[in-house]
Order: sequence, then C-alpha cells, then structure tokens
Amino acid sequence: MGRFGGFAVTIAQVFKPKITGDYPAHKRAKPPRFHGRHVLNRYEDGMEKCIGCELCAGVCPARCIYVRGADNPPDAPVSPGERYGFVYEINYLRCIHCDLCVEACPTEAITESKLFEFSFTNRDDAIYTRKELLVDDKGRAQRQPWELWLGGEDDNTSAWMRATAPSGNADYEGRVGWSGELGFGVREPEQGQRPSEESA
Repeated sequence: MGRFGGFAVTIAQVFKPKITGDYPAHKRAKPPRFHGRHVLNRYEDGMEKCIGCELCAGVCPARCIYVRGADNPPDAPVSPGERYGFVYEINYLRCIHCDLCVEACPTEAITESKLFEFSFTNRDDAIYTRKELLVDDKGRAQRQPWELWLGGEDDNTSAWMRATAPSGNADYEGRVGWSGELGFGVREPEQGQRPSEESA
C-alpha cells in the first residue's frame, strides 16, 4: 500500500452508512434476564421483603454483599417476618452481576434492574447502602447522581425469572410465580409450553 493508500481507506469509510447508534440518547432494548443494578423490593403494603437472612451474602462468590439482620420492632415492624435487613450493603467495585443473590433470596427481596451505566468519582459511592437500594414509595429504584437513567430501566425488576423456576413447564401455565410488589402489583403468570401432541 502506497503512501496515501491508508488515507484512501479511511476517507472511503466516511461516505458509508453508519452502523453505530446514537448512544446514550437511544439505547437498545435489554433482554428480559439482563443483569443490572440491584434493588431491594417491598410488598404492596409497603413492608420490606428482606428478612435479613444473609443467604445472599453467603452465596455471593465475589463477597460483595454485607447483610446484618435485626429483630423487628413490635410497635413498628419493617418486614412481615421476625427479622429485617438492618444493614444491607453491596460493593459494586466487586460485584460481578452473577445474580446468585437473586436465586438464593427466599422472599424475592433482591432483584436487578436493567441499569448498568453508572460511574463513581468516589469509592464510597460504589458501596450502595440499604437506603439507596430500597425502592421508593412508588416501587421505583432510587436514582443516584452518578447513574444514567433514561427511563424504563426499572420497569420489570421483578420480571427476572429464577433459573430454578418451572419456566416453560405446561403444568405451571397460568400460575403466578412472583409475589406482589409495591407499585407494580402481581406479575403476569408464566405461559407453559404444551407438548406437541396436545397442540396438534
């Protein structure tokens, strides 16, 4: 290739149609099981789902979750059980978004949104506390200054179906597979897949 051959290749690309999108103004739709930033959910009556069992912290391979449970105050209970997550922290400098915490949670308290665009200028900001992870009074994830929310990233935080759930099994068609959530109610029951001989 001659002296100007490389420039010819570059200039030729200028006149070809663009294949890249206008990010972040237009974001591609995320798959249903996309792993993003965590949220701590609440029941429809406002009670927190987390019972402070620490199973999510125990199963986390990155050791990024720290949980401490406490007894529910009898006069003003935080969750329906005997205990609640008094301390709940996730260190996003270590989190690998494997979602094993979602699998382990017995009360569906922790799920993940579709948000993955967040950057920190302070290492302390990367450690999300219970106050930052807990959904607001409308069931939406709380927005932090270092996160890029463009809308829709937390529409289906509980739509994440567990790998151990009977997804696609015809025997579970029409059954509700997720408890009610603040701001969103009860999710639609999953659809089963009928065997080929029944569908014929």
